[in-house]
Amino acid sequence: MPLVPLRLVLDHAAENNYGVGAFNVNNMEQIQAIMEAAKETDSPVIVQASRGARSYSQDNYLRHLMLAASELYPEIPVVMHQDHGNSPTTCFSAIKYGFSSVMMDGSLMDDAKTPSSFDYNVGVTREVVQVAHSMGVSVEGEIGCLGQVGHAPVAPKPGTSKPHDADLEKEPGDTDGHDLSLEKEPGDTDGHAPTSSTGGMDSSHLTDPDEAEQFVAATKVDALAVAIGTSHGAYKFKHKPTGEVLKMTLIEEIHRRLPNTHLVMHGSSSVPEDLQEIIRKYGGKMEETYGVPVSEIQRGIKHGVRKINVDTDCRMAITGAIRKVFAENPKAFDPRDYMKPARDAMRQVVIARMTAFGQAGNASKMRAAGLVR
Repeated sequence: MPLVPLRLVLDHAAENNYGVGAFNVNNMEQIQAIMEAAKETDSPVIVQASRGARSYSQDNYLRHLMLAASELYPEIPVVMHQDHGNSPTTCFSAIKYGFSSVMMDGSLMDDAKTPSSFDYNVGVTREVVQVAHSMGVSVEGEIGCLGQVGHAPVAPKPGTSKPHDADLEKEPGDTDGHDLSLEKEPGDTDGHAPTSSTGGMDSSHLTDPDEAEQFVAATKVDALAVAIGTSHGAYKFKHKPTGEVLKMTLIEEIHRRLPNTHLVMHGSSSVPEDLQEIIRKYGGKMEETYGVPVSEIQRGIKHGVRKINVDTDCRMAITGAIRKVFAENPKAFDPRDYMKPARDAMRQVVIARMTAFGQAGNASKMRAAGLVR
């Protein structure tokens, strides 16, 4: 089965009230884990690559791995998605290499750090939509900026900018380690105005429902990523998230206003305690942290969330499995000795998310409906 556009899968998800996990990849084993999970659960799937992943794996390698996946699993509808494109140029290059869906993240400037203006976001997103739609490619946009409530992103000071995220193989805001912003006290707004709805903590970077309506009307995006207090990486929350820091009510309000728009939750790994424990048990140093509870994601699915981005949980599963092999068998040196269990550990995480999001069993339904060959 050829790769399919994001819109096709999300339309079916909306009609049948389920969500679809979007799993990030960097290498062959991750793609294999996702596809095996999709086969086992009969799930349509979104496989996505960030700019960092494309830099790491190289576009031609990645493209042929995805083509192989579609050939080896012809019964599975597969979307190949560019995650967090930082500019029209990035999105157009993804389309050139066969991506069937792209995200134009105009919520930040093309440095992927500096918050942009609404007009800038509309302009670059609309440009991508016009080109992509003419080629049968879907487009995801974003309104608002990812980040914890109370810690709005700010523009880097002149002369302090770090290397481009694509060079670091990271998503915007992914610290890949302890996030020092978590050490700030509630109410420390970094100069941003606090809001009463978040207990005095800044929420200026979260999605404004009025702007969401205007953005969708102006750009005609196929899917809309909304900022509700989630963030990339493992260190999302110091405590189990509550309504003060994870604004699910915002999703409900946006869905009420835009009932026909597919919503997207970014930074939605759950950072399971059992995976944290495996990493610690076998020598890893991972501080206690909390992710987005699956129950909250399921709540979002009931209110229009159709695409759920998951990366950190898969990374943790792989890391824990590899650490376990080396701890129990220090003489191991064949990469297959540790990559096989790592691949299987990720497969189990993906199966669990596909089942929880409700996409299991829907690949065959899409075929039966004549949506895919």
